[in-house]
Amino acid sequence: MGGKKREEEEQNNSEYGAAVQYDATFSGPIHKRSCTDIICCVLFMLVIIGYMVVGILAWLYGDPRHVLYPRNSTGMFCGLGQNKDKPSVLYFDLLKCATATNIMAAALQGLQCPTTQVCVKSCPSQFWALSPLAYLPTAKPADYFQQEFCVPSFQLQSTTLTTMDIINKELCPYFYTPTSSVLGRCLPSLGGDAFNPSNIPANFSLPGLNTNQSVAAIINATGAGGASNDITNSFNIKDVGLRIFEDFAKSWQWIVAGLVIAMVVSVLFLLLLRFTAPVLIWILIVGVLAVGAFGIWYCYNEYMSLAGSSNTFNNVGFTVNVKVYLQVRDTWLAFLIILCIVEAVLLLALIFLRTRILIAIALIQETSKALGHMMSTLFYPIVTFVLLLVCVSYWGITALYLATSGAPVYRVVSLNASLENCNNIQANETCDPEMFNISQYPGCASARCVFINYNSEGLVQKSIFNLQIYNVVAFLWCVNFVIALGQCTLAGAFASYYWAFRKPADIPTFPLSQSFIRALRYHVGSLAFGALILTLVQLVRIILEYLDHKFKAAQNPCARFLMCCLKCCFWCLEKFIKFINRNAYIMIAVYGKNFCVSAKNAFSLLMRNIIRVVVLDKVTDLLLFFGKLLVVGGVGVLAFFFFSGGIPNTGTTFQTAALNYYWMPIITVVFGAYLIAHGFFSVYNMGVDTLFLCFLEDLERNDGSAEKPYFMSKNLMKILNKKNKQPKTGS
Repeated sequence: MGGKKREEEEQNNSEYGAAVQYDATFSGPIHKRSCTDIICCVLFMLVIIGYMVVGILAWLYGDPRHVLYPRNSTGMFCGLGQNKDKPSVLYFDLLKCATATNIMAAALQGLQCPTTQVCVKSCPSQFWALSPLAYLPTAKPADYFQQEFCVPSFQLQSTTLTTMDIINKELCPYFYTPTSSVLGRCLPSLGGDAFNPSNIPANFSLPGLNTNQSVAAIINATGAGGASNDITNSFNIKDVGLRIFEDFAKSWQWIVAGLVIAMVVSVLFLLLLRFTAPVLIWILIVGVLAVGAFGIWYCYNEYMSLAGSSNTFNNVGFTVNVKVYLQVRDTWLAFLIILCIVEAVLLLALIFLRTRILIAIALIQETSKALGHMMSTLFYPIVTFVLLLVCVSYWGITALYLATSGAPVYRVVSLNASLENCNNIQANETCDPEMFNISQYPGCASARCVFINYNSEGLVQKSIFNLQIYNVVAFLWCVNFVIALGQCTLAGAFASYYWAFRKPADIPTFPLSQSFIRALRYHVGSLAFGALILTLVQLVRIILEYLDHKFKAAQNPCARFLMCCLKCCFWCLEKFIKFINRNAYIMIAVYGKNFCVSAKNAFSLLMRNIIRVVVLDKVTDLLLFFGKLLVVGGVGVLAFFFFSGGIPNTGTTFQTAALNYYWMPIITVVFGAYLIAHGFFSVYNMGVDTLFLCFLEDLERNDGSAEKPYFMSKNLMKILNKKNKQPKTGS
C-alpha cells in the first residue's frame, strides 16, 4: 500500500504537471462549449474556398480529352464528334518519326510526329505496300490506295492527282505494317510473329529498298525493343482490361460474398473480445515466449553441432554470402546470447508489469463492451471513406483539368518543303484548321494546318505549376482534416460511454451523432490546426523524396547519408505528430478546449503514466495484428481454394475454368478484406485509446468516495484493488 501511495504522490507532483483535480460538475463530454482556434478555422475555410476557385478555373480552362483521346493532324479528336466511330490514330509514314526519341512519349505529350495522321476505325493488322503498277502514268489511284486510310477530305474516286502527287502531299499512305492500338495510337506490333519473315509478303518494299531492308528500316525507325514495343506486346492494356472486367462480371457475387464474410468475421472478432481477450492475449504472449525459447534451443543445437569446426571470423573474413557465417560457431553463440537476453527481458517485463497487462486486457474488454452498446461506431469508417473518396476524386480531377488547360495551337507547316517552293510560309505562322485554305500558299501543295501543342501563354497557363502545388497542399490538408474529424467523433462517442456512471442507462442517446455535430459546430478550427501541422511535415517529406529522386545520381556518399538522416527524422516526426494529434483530439472531444491546450494536457497525462501507455500500446498492437491476420488470412485462404477450384461440390453454377485470371478475384477479396478489417479495427483502436485516457483521468480526478466515485468498470477497480464506497450499479 505504501508503494501505491508513493506512486500516486509522484504522479501528483510530476514534472509533467499536476494531476487532474476533481470537478463536481464534470460528467463526461462537456456540452456547453465554445468555438476553438477560430483563426485557423477561418484560414481553413479560405483555403477551401480557394480550392473551389482552383477547381472552377481548371474546369473552365482544362480539357481532359487532350489526354484521353488522340488527335489527327488537324487537331480533331479521334473517337469523338464526327470521328466517333474512329477511335485510333494512324501515322502515315513511321520512318519520319525516327527523329523522335519515342513515338509514344511524343504523342502523349502533344508533340506531333512530322507525318500526316488520320483517325481510323481499327489499326492495320497486316503488311501492305503500294504496288509498283500504281506509279504508271495510266494508273488510277482509286485502284491501288485504300480510301479508309486516306485524309477524309480527299476522295480517290474523283481525284485528278497522280500517284506521286498523292504521296508527296501525304493524302494517303503508301505503306503500312501490322499495328496495335495502344492508348488510341496505332503503334507497330513488333513482338511475337508480326515481323516473322514467313508473314511478310514478298512484294512488300519501300521505294529504293528491298523487302528485308524495308522491314529493318521500319524496326529501326519505330524502336523495336523500346518503350512502344514493350507497351504494345508485353502489356496489351485493352485486352487484359477486358479480360479482367469479364472475370469481375462472372465472379462479382462471390467477391461480394467474400467481403461480407470479412465484415462479419471482423465484427464478431471485436465483439467476442469482451469474453476472449484475456485468453487470446495470454496465448499470444506465451506464443512469443515459446518462439524465443525455440530459437534459444535451435541456436544451442547448432552451436553444439559445430563443436569440432575450426572456422572463425578471422578465417572467413568479409563476404556477402551469409551461409558462410552460419558455418562459424561464434555466429550461433552470438544469436544464442542475444535471444537469451531478449527472452530474459520479456520474462522480467511479464513478471513486473503483470498488473499493467491486466489493466490493458480489462480496457480491451471494456472497449468491446462499448462497441456492443454503440454498434453505429463500427460503421462510421464508411463516412470517413466516402469523404476521403471525395477528396481524392476532387484532387485527381482538378489535377487532370489543370494539366490539360490551354487552347490548342495550330501552325502552317510543309510536309515536303525540300521539294517545293514554300518560302511564303512564315516562321511560327498560326492558323485555324477550319478556315485554312491551301490556295493562300501557291507553289506549296503540301502546306498543312497542323496541331503543335497547347497554349501556355495565358495567365492561368503560366500559373499551372503554382496551382498544382496549391492542389496538393489543399488535398493533404483536407485528407488530414477528414481523418481528424473521424477520430474526434469516435473519441466523443467512447468518452460518453466511459463517463456514464450507470451503464448503459446513462449513455446519451445517439452518442456518435452528438459527437459528430459537436466536432463540426465547435472544433473545425482545432481539427484543422492539427491537420495543418501534419500537412506541413508531410510536405517536407514529399520535397525530400523529390530531391532524393532528382539528384540521386549526382549525390556523393555524404550527401546521401545526410538525405537518409533527414528522411528518417521527418518520418519519425510525422509518427510523433500523429500520436500527439490523436490524443489531442480525444481531449478536444471530452473538454472542448483548443488544440494546443488539449495536446499539452494529453501529453502530460500520458507522460505521467508512460509505463501504462507502452504496455497498453504493445498489447493492443499485438492483439489487433493477430485479428487482421485472422480476418485477411482466413478470407484469403478461403477465396484461394474457392476461385482456384480447390473446393469441389459447392452446389453453385460458378465454374473456375471460366475465369481468365482466377487470381484477380482473390487479390480483390484479400485487399477488400484488409480494408474492411483495418476500418473496423481502427474504430476499436480509437476506442481503446479514448477509454485509456478517460481511465487515467478517472484515477487522478476521483478517489472512490461517495462524493468522488470512480467511473471505471468493476473489473478495473478489482485489478487496482479499488472500490467505490457508494455502491455502483451497472457494469
